[in-house]
Amino acid sequence: MTNSIFHKKKKRSTLPKIIFILIVGIIFFKIKVDKEVGKELDSFNNVKVYFNGFPTKSFGRNLSEDGYNIGMKFQCVEFIKRYYYEYYKHKMSDTYGNAKDFYDNKLKDGDMNLKRGLLQFSNPSFKKPSVGDIVIFKPYILNRYGHVAIISKVDESTIEIIQQNVWKKTRENLKLIHTNDLWYIESKRIMGRLSLSDIN
Repeated sequence: MTNSIFHKKKKRSTLPKIIFILIVGIIFFKIKVDKEVGKELDSFNNVKVYFNGFPTKSFGRNLSEDGYNIGMKFQCVEFIKRYYYEYYKHKMSDTYGNAKDFYDNKLKDGDMNLKRGLLQFSNPSFKKPSVGDIVIFKPYILNRYGHVAIISKVDESTIEIIQQNVWKKTRENLKLIHTNDLWYIESKRIMGRLSLSDIN
């Protein structure tokens, strides 16, 4: 009887210690992460990918010298818009919106997306993906805003994407399938792509 009371007291006294250690650990982890925010992780055609810390965070709006809205710093949208602005000198007509808003469900495969000033291709599409295309991902339970990335490599069976605000995983390979004269990037989350490739 005495032993069981002793064990209960011992359990109760160790619980606050465990909670304290967890809280201290979380604080130190957050401090470490916050110090790394804005650190360069990768680059593509000299356009940098920065570390954002936690996916839901943002660090103010990034505006170009001429006032063009590039996006909320270190979010996925900010990277793709900055890439198009710096590398292609392309400004989007509609400078706002979450990642999911970049795809217009009313458009057909190959139509012009006027809000973005880019051609829109569905998944699958008659048009093979090209380096520089923007890939748009659907929202899901852990991310209601969707996601965007840039295609950095293409071969006959794979594409590589480069992305910002996915912790420190800047590159990812996705399977590319060509069947019935259509090109399909294997992912249930991909809505489609935006491209400059055929715009004169």
